Amino acid sequence: MHQTIAFRTAWVITRSEADAEEAAQDAFVKAHAALGRFREGAPFRPWLLAIVANEARNRLRSAGRRAGLALRVAEERDVLLSAMERLPEPAREAIACRYLLDLSEEETAAALDCPRGTVKSRVSRALDRLRAELGEEVQA
Repeated sequence: MHQTIAFRTAWVITRSEADAEEAAQDAFVKAHAALGRFREGAPFRPWLLAIVANEARNRLRSAGRRAGLALRVAEERDVLLSAMERLPEPAREAIACRYLLDLSEEETAAALDCPRGTVKSRVSRALDRLRAELGEEVQA
């Protein structure tokens, strides 16, 4: 009975069909759980639509935070990849194998056709250089 108006209310806030549908559904679940707190004799529809609007606003805020986080992660990734590009080729290959391809030291040594100790020293020196250039702690 209230599904259409609930969806429309959520859509006005989120401007997204998918977010509006989810907000309306979540609001119905929350309203059902809160029926015991509903004042008898009070109008039901405004009470329900307030819950829908709150859910839609929460979803909108969450989407904004996720978008901001995704942007920061993309920027940080670009900075790191740019710093990696400035490494000497052997160091860049060792870092790429170990951390981008997630190879073990043994697998990296085999892929690069060099001793395991060489891989360890190249990775260590490359991480030191990245730490110095980025001014941050690069996790090994």
